[in-house]
Amino acid sequence: MTHPEVILGSASPARLRVLRQAGLDPRVLIADIDEDSLAAELAAAPPAEIVTRLATAKADALLTRVTSPDAVLLTCDSMLHIGGGLAGKPHTPEVARQRWTQMSGRSANLLTGQCLTRIVDGAPVAQAADCQSTQIRFATLDTATIDAYVATGEPLAVAGSFTLDGIGGWFVDGIDGDPSSVIGISLPLTRRLLARLDVDVTTLWSTRAR
Repeated sequence: MTHPEVILGSASPARLRVLRQAGLDPRVLIADIDEDSLAAELAAAPPAEIVTRLATAKADALLTRVTSPDAVLLTCDSMLHIGGGLAGKPHTPEVARQRWTQMSGRSANLLTGQCLTRIVDGAPVAQAADCQSTQIRFATLDTATIDAYVATGEPLAVAGSFTLDGIGGWFVDGIDGDPSSVIGISLPLTRRLLARLDVDVTTLWSTRAR
């Protein structure tokens, strides 16, 4: 009996690592969409809807590139909800420094939108999407510590300007919710979305994990 191929539609090494450690062996495709422009177009929508629709847009952009006749495509988008707004990847040291000045000593919610698309006989037959929210409690940092962290380059290309499983983990005092979603992809949410597509997650585990 064959099982669907798992395809991760993300360039994030952290997401790939989470899935591999959880028993999956996904093939990676990278969606070419302008996330910042799309997020700006959706600015009036609720934050959870924005990240979910971004994840769905990535799936839609990848469908023509999925060559497997039987697959599950996973796409994600993460943003930090703080001070009434959403913060994605800062891209520059200046923005990362501003973000950490705002985050220092505060709590914020990391929103991870996920979309799963079921492909059968080479065509999409069903899609399920939702959002996972996890509260992050950030340490109080002085300017020198913020500068030192920004200088590592790590926060420039990650949602919210921090990591939980990297250098940024030194500055997260605690979380309330799902740690895998903070790293980049929520395993509990993925399991629930798979169930909505009538896919048992245990059938997707690689041979090494069985």
